[in-house]
Amino acid sequence: MNVFSRVVAYAPPGVTGLGLGVVTGVFAANGVFDLRPGLPVFDLTICARRSGILRTDSGVPLQIECGLDAFADAELIMVLPGTGFRQDQDDDLLNALRAAHRRGAIVAGHCVGSFLLAAAGLLDGLEATTHWQYADEMAATYPDVTVRRDALYIDHGQVSTGAGATAGFDLTLHLLRTHHGATVANRIARNLVTPPHRAGGQAQYLDTPAASSSGDDRIDEVLSWARQNLHQRPSVDQLAAQAMTSRRTFLRRFRRATGASPHAWLTTQRLHQAEELLETTELSIEHIAHRVGYTNAAALRDQFIQRRGVPPRDYRQTFRAARQSLL
Repeated sequence: MNVFSRVVAYAPPGVTGLGLGVVTGVFAANGVFDLRPGLPVFDLTICARRSGILRTDSGVPLQIECGLDAFADAELIMVLPGTGFRQDQDDDLLNALRAAHRRGAIVAGHCVGSFLLAAAGLLDGLEATTHWQYADEMAATYPDVTVRRDALYIDHGQVSTGAGATAGFDLTLHLLRTHHGATVANRIARNLVTPPHRAGGQAQYLDTPAASSSGDDRIDEVLSWARQNLHQRPSVDQLAAQAMTSRRTFLRRFRRATGASPHAWLTTQRLHQAEELLETTELSIEHIAHRVGYTNAAALRDQFIQRRGVPPRDYRQTFRAARQSLL
């Protein structure tokens, strides 16, 4: 697990207030309210092409203390969206991004921030996403990039892109989950009162009004019940019975609320709980497998390798070694 602590957020001209809120909300230190005891403390720097006054998309002046030299020590660079993204592509900026990427920094951008990664050539030959309203423009401007219009975020390891608006939270929490573990990501998401995980392939928007996780109380209750009863391996029919509706109606409402099928959603929940148990307990792999609804350790191992690329035992050992390196 490649943990990071030094985070630099690049603010372009007309940087969006929401983009700033994403990085400060997720990576800000505990602060005077001490809301995150026991969690990693990140060294967050907000930089621009040069220090000075930068205006946000709403015209609010922002005092920036650092220029592009902040990239030199960054372990994670988050490129924020801004209204001036089409013009904000000078050689100094692009070269600084390329140099950071070459030395191993993780580089991520969401919404129109993804355009800057494409301009630097970091997305050539890769799939990428951006705000759905700008997907066609990105595809036409950067033909070497395969633009996924329907994805919330796409992670290639050292370079990642996310869709617009609150998908910045999805991408950032995904990076936390990948590099710091499920426990850290879930606790920070809980503090922010935001869902801890939405799959990257989930659609950015639906053509018809959809019941969200806060808009369909009955489905919310079913989701909560299912998370607490994964060990019972609930079937679709059992979930529909919990929702007190027909199987067909349940499947339609479930997909509207979660953007996934019950099978895919349950698999994600099982693996998330397995990650947390591996990180926070000494339970055996077999015990964890049964706790999260798998028949045996081999079944968990197969699914875990597909998701994480390593067996559960290796994940536990790597996670502990990474956390020790931060102490």
